[in-house]
Order: sequence, then structure tokens, then C-alpha cells
Amino acid sequence: MAARRKLIAGNWKMNGLKAEGLQLASDLAGRLQGAGAVPFDMLVCPPFPLLFPVGEAIKGSPLALGGQDCAPKQKGAHTGDTSPAMLKDAGCAYAIVGHSERRQDHAETDAAVAAKAAAAHEEGLVAIVCVGETWAEREAGKAQEVVGRQIAGSLPAGATAANTVVAYEPVWAIGTGKVATPQDVKDMHAFIRKELQARLPDADSVRILYGGSVKPDNAAELLATDNVDGALVGGASLKADDFWAIGTSCR
Repeated sequence: MAARRKLIAGNWKMNGLKAEGLQLASDLAGRLQGAGAVPFDMLVCPPFPLLFPVGEAIKGSPLALGGQDCAPKQKGAHTGDTSPAMLKDAGCAYAIVGHSERRQDHAETDAAVAAKAAAAHEEGLVAIVCVGETWAEREAGKAQEVVGRQIAGSLPAGATAANTVVAYEPVWAIGTGKVATPQDVKDMHAFIRKELQARLPDADSVRILYGGSVKPDNAAELLATDNVDGALVGGASLKADDFWAIGTSCR
């Protein structure tokens, strides 16, 4: 099997106005174009209002664009929702679904996440399906049980390595500065790989990202861990130097 190419994805969350978003995206696009061949793909996921201007700014560059969420429908009377078709129209190639902040703050179920991923697939988008346990669940010895259940319920029929990325983000490590140990990450990513192998014919080609306080000073060790095929980066993705340093730590 060919080596899985790393994916370095930046989730800007609810941060950034137009001017700073354009500056950040243009900076990263310029670095990618100037770097030539690199051993990773790079993706930015700005807030919805920035998708069109950022998409225009990076058009033609190697920097990919993604949405932070998507609706399970393509159009209709769904006030406040953004469809996968709209994401694609803005230039997106990816959509994050099932992030823990959506699961917790908006009570999204595994079934809702699967519906969103399926809708993303319909529009030709790659769905980044997020899974991860809370600290209480890990302390209770239920981390793998929780993640296994999320994988079983959140991956839609038709998921493949071409249209799906899985992102493991332990909830307790998101934005806290607390990072899972390399052994924690290795064990969980191996477990996720086995869960995928039980469900997908091309499971060995599916990229599994790690997310949770990824920074330049810990990225190289995390990205060198078995079955870690990239990173889903939050706070550090808002600084071009830090995000670029995470990408260039790939080997």
C-alpha cells in the first residue's frame, strides 16, 4: 500500500474577520506555491462568511478550502444552515462534520453527523468526520467504547478513503493545552484503524488525523506516530508561522 499523504487542516472556528482571514490564507497559499513539492496537503476551514473571499484569494494555489460544518440537505427551508452545494460553490473541497463543539453545543447525534457526511459526499466533498471522548469517559475506561460507537454511527454508507477522513480529537485536549501522550494517540489511532477495517474495503488508505492542542513544538512527534496521517489544528492554525511549522514538520 502506498504511504498515506499527510493532511494538515486548520479549523479557524469562530475567529477572523475578512481582512485578517485574507491575509492569513494568502500568506499560506504563497508559502505553498513557493515551497514546491511538499509531503503534505494543507487545508483551511474559515468561518462561513469568509469562504467566498478566501476561496477567491487562494484559487489556483495548492491550498485547499473547507467548511466547518454543513447541512444534511442541499437546499430548502432550513434557516441558518449552509448546504454542501453552497460550500462547493464557494470553492470548498472538504467539510468538517461532527466536531465535538457541534456535538456538545448543538446536541448533534451520530446519526445527524452521518447524514451530513452523506450530503457532503453527494456534492463531491471530502467529509472530515470527527470523533473523540471526554475526560470523564477516558477516566472511566470507556474511551475506545465511545470512539467505536461514534465511528459506527457517524460514517455513512458509501464512505471510502477518497471521500472520508477521520479526525480523532479527544475532547479534553481541545483548546486546553493538554495533549494526549504519543502512546495514547498511537493506541487510539490503531483502534480506529481496526474499526475502519471492519467497515470499509479500503480502510488502510483512509487518513486519520489527530487534533487537540497541536502546536509546532509537539507536531513532529505526533505526526511521526503510527496511523497519524495529519492534524486537525485549532488555535495554531490562526498564525501563519505556527501552522506552516506544523506542516513542515511532516516527514
